[in-house]
Amino acid sequence: MNKNHQTRRQFIKTTVVSTTAMGIAGISSSGLAQAKKPEGNPLPRWRGFNLTDFNSPNPGSGRRQGTTDEDLKWIVDWGFDFIRLPMAYPRYVEFDRSGRITPEETVKINEQEVDRIEAFVRKAQDQGLHVSINLHRAPGYCINAGFYEPFDLWKSKEAQEAFHFHWGMWAKRFRNVASSKISFDLLNEPAVRSDMNDQHATNSPIPGDLYRTVAKGAVDAIRAANPGHLVIADGNRVGNVVTPELKDLNIGQSCRGYFPGQISHYKAPWANKDPEKCPTPVWPGNIGGQNFNKARLETYYKDWIELAKSGYGVHCGECGCWNKTPHQVFLAWFQDVLDILTSNKIGYALWNFRGDFGILDSRREDVEYEDWHGHKLDGKLLALLKKH
Repeated sequence: MNKNHQTRRQFIKTTVVSTTAMGIAGISSSGLAQAKKPEGNPLPRWRGFNLTDFNSPNPGSGRRQGTTDEDLKWIVDWGFDFIRLPMAYPRYVEFDRSGRITPEETVKINEQEVDRIEAFVRKAQDQGLHVSINLHRAPGYCINAGFYEPFDLWKSKEAQEAFHFHWGMWAKRFRNVASSKISFDLLNEPAVRSDMNDQHATNSPIPGDLYRTVAKGAVDAIRAANPGHLVIADGNRVGNVVTPELKDLNIGQSCRGYFPGQISHYKAPWANKDPEKCPTPVWPGNIGGQNFNKARLETYYKDWIELAKSGYGVHCGECGCWNKTPHQVFLAWFQDVLDILTSNKIGYALWNFRGDFGILDSRREDVEYEDWHGHKLDGKLLALLKKH
């Protein structure tokens, strides 16, 4: 280990340790840790969309048109109050993009790019939207491959230190922003992956104690900047499972609206090794030898509903359906998903706003689109969302 590497590791360690101590003291003095849990979901029933402006590791990516001021206005005008901002950390760090990122480079912050993200967040907040910032790709982990990770978040202490460092940085950026306007969603769809750089590698649940250790370091770093910051952790096993080990951290948990995957990700190449062999989805009914209906959905959400009723914050950070699923099947299934969430006072965020899962320009082949200022609007999907 060279001298610069040692210096960098000591800097991160010192920063995280000091912020952790401050965070614990701040929470204790404010009474948050001792507060009695209220009955029912304490989180607002936020409703809105994921915006993917900063989801690509490459800041020069031209695949997606950025969110416009009009987009934000339409979101608010249609009655929504929430956006989730999934981010890829390589987008806002400095490294030699002609090669693979090194562990040392994962914490070399590009202040100019961070300024751009902060400006976007504040613009959305000015429109009255609550913004949840999320590390979709964190140092050492992403549910999707496509960018080489130099270490594994669940195995590498160095990756964990970098993860905590990033959250400390973002928390400081928004230290004076009220929790009504911002929340911090730690890690998108966590799981243990057998190969971090293989898209179709097998996934398994994170041991609860390990998830708690990694999450707690991030929570402490965030609350060192502001003890009142609102933190949310995605469910274990790719967002599907409640994590009891996180309950004492005074944070919310985020579920998903993608069950069953045979409907939500029908023929999606990143989710299926052989997309053309996917069984045709129906709702309700039999898909690939399994029977699916609303009762089965209710069983799937049972633990999440009980968590919310017991006074812990629950929100559905992602939901929706890729554009290959027959539209009528999608709408029938999604009606049941939203009915269950809404009746249990759980908010949601559609993935995404404009794009293959969205209400605008989704490129579905079986939708009678409405023209909306030059965009193709899925009016039936919008009407369903507005009902919930």
